[in-house]
Amino acid sequence: MLARVAVILSIWLAGAGVSQAQVAETDSMIYSPSRYLLLDKSLQFRITKAINSMYNFDFPTAEHDYAVLALQYPEHPLPEFLVALGYWWRIEVDVTNEKYDAIFVKYLDRAIEKAEVMFEEDETNKEAAFFLAAGYGFQSRLYSERKSWTKAAFAGRNALKYMDLSRGEEEFNPELLLGDALFNYFSEWIPENYPLLRPVMALFPKGNKELGLQQLEEVANNAFYTRVEAQYFLFRLYASEEKEPYKALQISEYLHSKFPNNPYFHRSYARHLYAVGRWPESVQQSKEILDRIDSGMPGYESNSGRYAAFYIAQFNERMGDRTEAKKFYLKTLSYGEESESQESGYYLHSLLQLGKIATEEKNKTLAKKYFKDVKKYAKRKHPAHQEAREFIKKNKL
Repeated sequence: MLARVAVILSIWLAGAGVSQAQVAETDSMIYSPSRYLLLDKSLQFRITKAINSMYNFDFPTAEHDYAVLALQYPEHPLPEFLVALGYWWRIEVDVTNEKYDAIFVKYLDRAIEKAEVMFEEDETNKEAAFFLAAGYGFQSRLYSERKSWTKAAFAGRNALKYMDLSRGEEEFNPELLLGDALFNYFSEWIPENYPLLRPVMALFPKGNKELGLQQLEEVANNAFYTRVEAQYFLFRLYASEEKEPYKALQISEYLHSKFPNNPYFHRSYARHLYAVGRWPESVQQSKEILDRIDSGMPGYESNSGRYAAFYIAQFNERMGDRTEAKKFYLKTLSYGEESESQESGYYLHSLLQLGKIATEEKNKTLAKKYFKDVKKYAKRKHPAHQEAREFIKKNKL
């Protein structure tokens, strides 16, 4: 259990670590001379272009710029870390897909090795500590997704250690606030949502969710390196934990407008439009997502298709178009099976609705099949499982 808590904490720090290499757009800033590469004015503008390309899923352009950096700074961890960051975003679109794991870890290992050399030469080097915290944090995040708890805990401990060592450089302090914000939020959120972990969380400093959100807002509005990462965490928290769907929509709309080819931001925008009842706009975005999947745009795949098809199906059902609703519920199932997401809520709800439609169409055999599949894929305590049982009993299927 302690290992899992360490993993959770390191995941938040990974968010802070990644953002040391992320740059938000700016028109005018004044920089003081620094021995750190990340604070070099000309490099910051070059990273801005590359990072923007990466966020927009234009990986060839981004990686060309990273290759140039690697030639100029062969002993620095930045180029390898940026390449790893690009592979993380490929993973983020569908975290169940392991095809990019090995190459992601390879580039992180290279970045960590170079940062370790820098740190061994000078243990006061805050930039080296930044990259070590980020590299180990991301490794922990991936290993926790893969349920490799021992590896995740080891990497998480290292991330926490180097994150603490990276403090003290005034120019980096605004970027470090993201780590503080996430720690404040989740160190209070965990014991609220997982009471069994309260004794373990007592070993950590006390958090403050409200302060954590305020800090995230501050980073999202004012930081140079960490702005986009803070926005990413904010819209997720506002949507799922804080029940502030309009705030989540506002942020995801901005991110989609800024990076229109990022499938994660695109589907999040469609989802938040749906959540606030702006269904025609959600359908418009969802259809665009499906068109992009069909055309093979980078990053647009079955996981995003499952979201988009479901929103279109729901809209058509509300509009009374059973034929179109059924068509897109079936598409949701198809995308769910392709991404092996049969236990997801959208997949299960699509089965339920298809079962109800089949019942209305007097096709009991098909209806039974759909409800049987609900019971097969949903855990007994899942609301979909309960609804399927009650519907079967009520309609004598």
